[in-house]
Amino acid sequence: MLDSNEDILKAAEDWKSAGRGVALATVVETWGSAPRPAGSNLVINDDGTFLGSVSGGCVEGAVVTEALDVIESGEPKLLEFGVADETAWKVGLSCGGTIRVFVEKVG
Repeated sequence: MLDSNEDILKAAEDWKSAGRGVALATVVETWGSAPRPAGSNLVINDDGTFLGSVSGGCVEGAVVTEALDVIESGEPKLLEFGVADETAWKVGLSCGGTIRVFVEKVG
């Protein structure tokens, strides 16, 4: 079971209070088959520790990498990840999909 949004936001607050750099990633839009709905969150601190999920594990690594850049620069990013229907079949999924993830530094 994935952590609740309350747990994720509490972790962000705790890390920020401890002096860590923190970013919050939020699924803002989905099309087609998406493993996590809009509103799903992933919180990341400046050592790469994270809690939550924006994709059920498919793109978390890429989101964490981008989040570390956001923590350092302070500039938010809108990320887009997708799988074409043809590619999805090859990896055992019934259909493709796209998600957009907004990553922002927690101030």
